[in-house]
Amino acid sequence: MRHALNLASWIVLLTFAASAAAQSASPTPPTSPAPQAATRPTHSTPPTRDPHAPGFVPATELPDGTIPPANVDGNYILGATHPPAPEMSVHAGVPQGTVIQFTMNSADSKFYPGIARQPGTFGTVDPTDPAKLLVPTSHPAPYTRRVTVYVPQQYVPGSVAPFIVGADGPDGALFTALDNLIAEHKVPVMIAISIGNGGGDAQGSERGLEYDTMSGRYAEFVEHEVLPLVEAKSQVKLTEDPDGRATMGGSSGGSCALIMAWYHPELYRRVLTYSGTYVNQQWPYNPQTTHGAWEFHENLIANTPAKPIRIWMEVGDRDLFNPNAMRDNMHDWVAANENMAKVLAARGYHYQFVFARNAGHVDHGVKLQTLPEALEYIWQDYPTALAGEHRN
Repeated sequence: MRHALNLASWIVLLTFAASAAAQSASPTPPTSPAPQAATRPTHSTPPTRDPHAPGFVPATELPDGTIPPANVDGNYILGATHPPAPEMSVHAGVPQGTVIQFTMNSADSKFYPGIARQPGTFGTVDPTDPAKLLVPTSHPAPYTRRVTVYVPQQYVPGSVAPFIVGADGPDGALFTALDNLIAEHKVPVMIAISIGNGGGDAQGSERGLEYDTMSGRYAEFVEHEVLPLVEAKSQVKLTEDPDGRATMGGSSGGSCALIMAWYHPELYRRVLTYSGTYVNQQWPYNPQTTHGAWEFHENLIANTPAKPIRIWMEVGDRDLFNPNAMRDNMHDWVAANENMAKVLAARGYHYQFVFARNAGHVDHGVKLQTLPEALEYIWQDYPTALAGEHRN
């Protein structure tokens, strides 16, 4: 069923979604005594980093309040104030898309039957390896996830459309941006698929398993279990052309966005990430990628022929820094994203890296300032003709 939601409805929806996510992240613990595990450590306030610090990439300092050009690769530094882009507000006379929602249950999934970490626990560092976390309280647990689909008013029924898959949905800000950008012919007429996670966070959780695992499994889950439902319930046709498919997300959802394209470039070739978790957070341990997503800039990108991926990345000067029990020197989000920019440049990738001053982790103000430009950047070489004029 289709539901056209106005802004007030979105506020109610997002409040409900946050409540549902909190409930799904706290499953009922098993009745038998659980193995001992450390409680989640207290996070310290991240230090403010200087984008011109030794070892960081050379970057263009932009005038305060301005953003990079949408058609130029490279490294940029945003000023301390973050005015929202005009496209992040609803404008009279601009066609607004339709939003369709449905729920998926873990019992129906062949890819993710569900896990959760016992509430109040985190994990313990392997005494033989400081880069490896043991989570004995992770156990099977059911979940539900909400999938929210945005269909622009300009979509022509029956036509094949490009699309973007987003993590940690629903993302009302993305839908507003697309309303305006599509009307301005700055991005193609595309479907947006905003997928809720399976609950929890980090090692031992369903969200952590989905987003932080270095494999093609999540992309395969989306391909075989999510997209067919999107087409059936939203009455749209999604392109099979990888050049017409994008991924996006923040934090672990951001690293997941790149993981999807990296392991399946035949499916996705455009990536947008805020505060990407390119750190050592994979669980269970995988001897092929021992340092999780830190491997992207440590080994994988440098030692693999360049893939046909275009990526936009952002990190804040007060982004996360070593926020858990592990002291492996692989939990600095700023350093991880700076390293990503270095290795992407060295391998000749099309990328744009934005370092935001006065910004925290997945900073809301920075997203409102930069999301339209980021979307333009990743879609810059794709036709912006009306739906039905570009087909695979």
